[in-house]
Amino acid sequence: MTDHDGKRILIVDDAALVRAYYRAALEPAGFIVEEALNGLEALERLLLQPFHLAIVDINMPHMDGITFVRTLRSKDLSVAGVPVLITSTEAGSQDMAAARRAGANHYLVKPVDPETLAEYAAIFCGAAR
Repeated sequence: MTDHDGKRILIVDDAALVRAYYRAALEPAGFIVEEALNGLEALERLLLQPFHLAIVDINMPHMDGITFVRTLRSKDLSVAGVPVLITSTEAGSQDMAAARRAGANHYLVKPVDPETLAEYAAIFCGAAR
């Protein structure tokens, strides 16, 4: 048992390979991982059950990551304070600034090292050692 047990993370990415990669990095560390294919689905999932962190891609159909974060933060929702970690192949400072302005807590450029992902997850879930 770890400090991470019971901490729920929502992975939001339209790429199945990325979701599987993140799941493989987080589940062995004791996190409970669930998935959404886009920001719209993620908002629905967050409203249905509690999560400690959302790990969100920027480029997705139906609702991109920036719109998701902006919507999450702008609504008077019980889940508005859920930490959001953006992961993207977009490495420009303008992309990182846009994510911060939208309300993201942090931004990592893909590919994300599995250990780094688990460390940030622990920090944002309040389970860092």
